[in-house]
Amino acid sequence: MEKLEMMYEGKAKKVYKTDSPDCYWVEYKDDATAFNGQKKGTIDNKGIVNNKVSSVFFKLMESKGIPTHFVELVNDREMIVKALQIIKVEVVVRNIVAGTLAKRVGLPEGTILPKTVLEYYYKDDDLGDPLINASHIAALELATPEQMNYIKDIALKVNDIMREFLAPVNIDLIDFKLEFGLHKGQVILGDEISPDTCRFWDKTTGEKLDKDRFRRDLGNVEGAYQEVLRRLTGEE
Repeated sequence: MEKLEMMYEGKAKKVYKTDSPDCYWVEYKDDATAFNGQKKGTIDNKGIVNNKVSSVFFKLMESKGIPTHFVELVNDREMIVKALQIIKVEVVVRNIVAGTLAKRVGLPEGTILPKTVLEYYYKDDDLGDPLINASHIAALELATPEQMNYIKDIALKVNDIMREFLAPVNIDLIDFKLEFGLHKGQVILGDEISPDTCRFWDKTTGEKLDKDRFRRDLGNVEGAYQEVLRRLTGEE
């Protein structure tokens, strides 16, 4: 497959057209942003880690019958994906209180939620990706009720699969973000699943192994990302 002109550059990835109308070529960047782009920096080899970790999770989901946009890895930093019409609803799945949820509901970080929480955010950088509900989604015609029911079911299944997969490598899945899109009329899982989009904590120590190390200036950001990759693949 041939890589053609760049069609989009986001905060974490560059997306290129290919010689197939059904596929895009994605390059993962080392650039890091937080707080809706207010904080910017670079995490060495972040793009490599996120590309490889995402491929692990996408392959896992496909093996469990969950359709994703993943096609194949090209190299350490790039992958081929199916072309998607992105649904402008970001889905956040929360198992343990952290981040903005702690501020919103007044519970301390680390509080285990008795029931998994699903949140929806309007995917719009200019608006700061605001929290929305099912009524907003319907009014803005972002997705149909049938699509949202499917997305909800898939998000909860992904949560179960990831928690079971991460338990043996001593990682707690605190929360994570998913994005979906339409490919030939079918809703499938897109974007990435990585330390950029998930909160991973060591089960024993509670050490953060994700982007919070960058957000909060905790240090050893690169080491935390590499540790996730090592635990998932054995790669140093």
